[in-house]
Amino acid sequence: MRSLCESGRTYLKNLWFFNFDVTMGHGFRIRENPRDPCNPCSRFETYMQIANNYYRGTIMENQILWLNKNEVESLLDMKGTLQVVEEAFRQHGLKKVQMPPKLYLYFKNHNGDLRTMPAYLEEQDITGVKIVNVHPDNPKIGLPTVMALVILNSTKTGAPLAVMDGTLLTDMRTGAAGGVAVKYLARKNSKVVGFVGSGNQAKTQLMAINEVLDIGEVKVTSISEKSNLAFKDTMEKKVDCEITAKRSIREVCDCDILVTTTPSREPIVKNEWIADGTHINAIGADAAGKEELDPAILKRAKVVVDDIPQASHSGEVNVPISKKLISVKDICCELGEVITGKKKARMSDADITVFDSTGLAIQDVVTADMVYQKALKANMGMKLQQF
Repeated sequence: MRSLCESGRTYLKNLWFFNFDVTMGHGFRIRENPRDPCNPCSRFETYMQIANNYYRGTIMENQILWLNKNEVESLLDMKGTLQVVEEAFRQHGLKKVQMPPKLYLYFKNHNGDLRTMPAYLEEQDITGVKIVNVHPDNPKIGLPTVMALVILNSTKTGAPLAVMDGTLLTDMRTGAAGGVAVKYLARKNSKVVGFVGSGNQAKTQLMAINEVLDIGEVKVTSISEKSNLAFKDTMEKKVDCEITAKRSIREVCDCDILVTTTPSREPIVKNEWIADGTHINAIGADAAGKEELDPAILKRAKVVVDDIPQASHSGEVNVPISKKLISVKDICCELGEVITGKKKARMSDADITVFDSTGLAIQDVVTADMVYQKALKANMGMKLQQF
């Protein structure tokens, strides 16, 4: 009969604790000390303790880390998300990413769509794909309008490393993009922020803007008075300023920074309501046929998009371009080009700037990777066996 010590070593080998860690990419070997007295029980316990310490926070090559909504939420913070999203845009501006346009499936009978969004960031050597829906009628049946999953893969083997809920992650990375845009495009003395729309996207936009700007006042309006009050109650606890619910979009447009987060398919913000010097985060238009701004605003403004091919198809500029009211040549540049210093959008305090955000897969991948790395360190999530 084998000794307990021998059984322990065999057990560790079978679990792949003994020889190597594929994911972390370095060798590991447990060696016996010949000077130690042979004590099978204590030596087996030592093997187990070392193996457990080594294994904690690592994923083997045939395992996938699953992170649910609550786990992702506990690991996400806006400050960290802003940092990684800005870095993703920087790499985009340097043309160091691979990111095909979103692929859409449209469900006209159900007023919804499904999208797949893959990306690879070359400098960080990270890759993944997000699968996300947009169904505006979902709240009527108790579901979020947007639900998502993000999958991270090993670039070395292609094996999936993690699958995580991407619903809050989508809101956070979209908010972070808006914060980055305000940092680089809005007037430095901006104080008043207006919101058209008061849902989850509006909340994360405000969280991000609050990180990059000293906000003095917030105005909000939407089609739901209940949603306006919920926005006010929730966000006044997160930002140190007064939030006022307004009855009309026109009232909200009297601001330094305007954020639109609606699923509108026709312009709801009129040109005459926008003063010189205003910066606009146009967030709601993220699919063909959607638009929130009077096209005349785009003609007056320096329009900065997250990605020209994607925005031309599904961003705020998509309808005016399709109607030949503006052309792709009227787009000033991409946000990544501003961050890297290749292009400059705001030339004076009188300029109107518009950030057309469609939401990029690179934002999802860098944010998901941040969550994944934190989860490994915290030993959080469920390890699933793939094969």
